Amino acid sequence: MKKHVTEQTVIFFSVTKWLFLSSFMGVIIGALMALFLWTLEYSVDHRGILGIPYYFILPLALPLTIFVIRTFAPTAQGHGTEKVIEAVHKNNGKIQVAVMPIKLLATVFTIFAGGSVGKEGPGAQIGAGASSVIASLLKFSDTDRKKLVICGISAGFASVFGTPIAGAIFGIEVLTIGIILYDVLLPSFIAGFAAFTTAQFLGVDYTYFDIHFYKAVNLDLVLIGEVIVAGIFFGFVADFFITILTETERIINNIKYNRYLKAFAAGTIMVIATLIVGDRYLGLGLGIIENSLDPEGFLSADIHWYDFILKTIFTSISLGSGGSGGIVTPIFYVGATSGVVFGHIIHNEVALFAALGFVSVLAGTTNAPIASVIMAVELFGIEIAHYAAISAVIAFLVSGHRSVFPSQRIAMSKAGNIEVEEGDDIEHSNISIHTEDLEKYKNIGSQLKYKRLRWQAKKFNNKR
Repeated sequence: MKKHVTEQTVIFFSVTKWLFLSSFMGVIIGALMALFLWTLEYSVDHRGILGIPYYFILPLALPLTIFVIRTFAPTAQGHGTEKVIEAVHKNNGKIQVAVMPIKLLATVFTIFAGGSVGKEGPGAQIGAGASSVIASLLKFSDTDRKKLVICGISAGFASVFGTPIAGAIFGIEVLTIGIILYDVLLPSFIAGFAAFTTAQFLGVDYTYFDIHFYKAVNLDLVLIGEVIVAGIFFGFVADFFITILTETERIINNIKYNRYLKAFAAGTIMVIATLIVGDRYLGLGLGIIENSLDPEGFLSADIHWYDFILKTIFTSISLGSGGSGGIVTPIFYVGATSGVVFGHIIHNEVALFAALGFVSVLAGTTNAPIASVIMAVELFGIEIAHYAAISAVIAFLVSGHRSVFPSQRIAMSKAGNIEVEEGDDIEHSNISIHTEDLEKYKNIGSQLKYKRLRWQAKKFNNKR
């Protein structure tokens, strides 16, 4: 009995400690996110002061962004969340103080000039940076610093998108594929909620969507079948997004030329492309996302079948050439517009499939299916929950052991005949397919299928 009382006392003081710390950090991060979102909104609203189309300054904006980041905060490069994951896994959550102001300014400048990036990366990096600074000032242990930094990720995500529960889960799910950090669950929830309510109190407005989807509890096998197929489709869309993103960055990095001139050239290419296809693929693209989710179908009819492809390319060039910003908002764009395409193909519930694409491509690209499903409920309503769960989890599995965050670690295999080195990050993971498991195809007389699969498995293993 005495041992039990001692245990409960220790837990009580631990809970009290993290209630205070996570609430405090949530309020600070909520205020920082309000500042970031106000600055971003103000800059976008005042593009007209240039006197020329805003995207004409992209060839100058990208090199300038590289210079500012390389000079003042090298770890602020890229799309934010990836650098925070890397800091948690490889540097005990330590993040430079300079990252916060530099990331804010670099992202605002990139989006102002039309760079196709998002806003969650800066949110996560600024939130995590603030948490790291507080942890250092209070001389926290490495373990407690990492916990507080994870709270910063959750708070940043929650207050950027207005999804406190999904934000909390995202922060503890995105670090490692197959593991949710339950020891940071309560602090993340509190930090996310505190940041969200603080930002709201300070006047930040969030967008929620009524897709007019109301479904009784009756069993609709046709719709369930369509959702399953949609999940597979969104998994391939997620895989396409990851491939284009990583290959574009690899190609740009392999060009043996001055990085500033490469950024200038990339910006020039984007300007020329914009003059041809229009500016719908630049910046955050929130208007296109809202059109995709139009429940009446009038605005979503203006979505082109190739929108998600071109948005992927513009985003890959923006980030690969040195632009600063997040990756999740472009993923929302790609998911929603690809969902419109799928809905038009099957001639059914376009807004529903746009919403499912919105969260399912997020699940497939970030390996965060639980946070994605909860986000669906927070943004679109409870009626979509079970369909979002089916679609998001299938997309998560179909996209394979890949991610837009190469520093994510792997703690599970997505299929029984695939072996992964648990504990490795995705970038350096050792993944192999058991060709002996393919012997079953011999037994059913499908020699051609067996030989093709065995050849594909050997090719995959050699490539890894």
